Amino acid sequence: MELTVLLLLLAVLLAIGVPVAFALGAASVATFLLLDIPVVVAFQRMAASMNVFTLMAIPFFVFAGDLMARTGIAERLVRVAEGAFGRARGGLGQVDVGASMMFGAVSGSAVASVSAMGSTLMPMMKEKGYDADYAVNVTITAAILGILIPPSHNMIIYAAASPVSVSVGDLFLAGIVPGLLAGAALMFVAWRVAIRRGYPGGTFPGWRSFTKSLIAAFPGLMTALIIVFGILLGVFTPTESSAVAVIYTIVIGVLVYRSLGYIAFVEAASSAVRTTAMVMLIIGTAGMFGWLFALLHGPEMLSGGLTAVSQDPAVIMLMILLVLLVLGAFMDMAPLIIITTPIFLPVAVATGVDPVHFGIIMMLSLGIGLVTPPVGSVLFVGCAVGQAKPEQVVRTIWPFYLALMIVLLLVAYLPSLSLWLPEQFN
Repeated sequence: MELTVLLLLLAVLLAIGVPVAFALGAASVATFLLLDIPVVVAFQRMAASMNVFTLMAIPFFVFAGDLMARTGIAERLVRVAEGAFGRARGGLGQVDVGASMMFGAVSGSAVASVSAMGSTLMPMMKEKGYDADYAVNVTITAAILGILIPPSHNMIIYAAASPVSVSVGDLFLAGIVPGLLAGAALMFVAWRVAIRRGYPGGTFPGWRSFTKSLIAAFPGLMTALIIVFGILLGVFTPTESSAVAVIYTIVIGVLVYRSLGYIAFVEAASSAVRTTAMVMLIIGTAGMFGWLFALLHGPEMLSGGLTAVSQDPAVIMLMILLVLLVLGAFMDMAPLIIITTPIFLPVAVATGVDPVHFGIIMMLSLGIGLVTPPVGSVLFVGCAVGQAKPEQVVRTIWPFYLALMIVLLLVAYLPSLSLWLPEQFN
């Protein structure tokens, strides 16, 4: 009865447009009252969910990503990608994917990638005769790569929400091969669609020009290497690495690129504060909701329902993927990670799935949800930046969806794609 009230009230509030954090909080408080549990317990659970040291990395990574977007790193990465991939048919599509992969490695944010890459590359594509829907499709699907390629603050949220211990360093390493695989798949699709539409190829700027652009972009690319290897070598923790990323970005923005001024710094700080406040409120209310869900034996009931359908681990994984893809189309990524990790991870572990492997599965499946209507935030940000109609973009995005779905199935059913690299460092 109480579990039904909790889930039904949440569904109704979300359906009528109540923000996710308030919907989670209202549904949880109503259920607390129904259970005759003092409401103060609800706020204690909310505070406990936010009072996690690892979560301190989120504001720093968000701040670092915003600073990077304002220091000209995106433009320098585009020039590198243009030299490396621009010769192919529809070369700017390849450039978009390649630059998004590199930018994802320094920002870790899909929305930041769409904003930075979109504002730089979409006008270039339109000038060269590319259709607006193609430019948006390539940019928004490539933005997902920033969730997989480290550092990714969503992986930190997953590690904090996990009911079992998960190494953030292992998660960072585990995302690299799937991220590169997804990037290669998107490049192939961008090339095939460009051939079918008759888009022009580019020209190689020459090794001298390419080398100069690579040297100019190298300080920005070093951010990801410093973070990942600093964690692996034990120089600093994931939380400390996020602070290092901010300091390093400020240094290269002020002293190397000389493009980070006072106004840009304040704007980045303000944006980071707003984003962090929103994420932490969601984490707090989702933690309250998750505690109630566990108290009412929701995970056990869900696990029992899945195993009642089939005992085959492959079938159970497929059902989990379908649920995550559907939920991802209606809710944003951060709250879904917090809500669904304690629910699905025990089920996956019971069928023999490694928690690090399952984390990468969640990153990719929920990342696809970011470009799926009706709620996909990255989809609508991309349409706004590219000045394209969402309905037109959705009608032509299916080849890119197909590529990502194939990669998702490969990642889900071939654990070595995610686990091989972490195993080399353990």
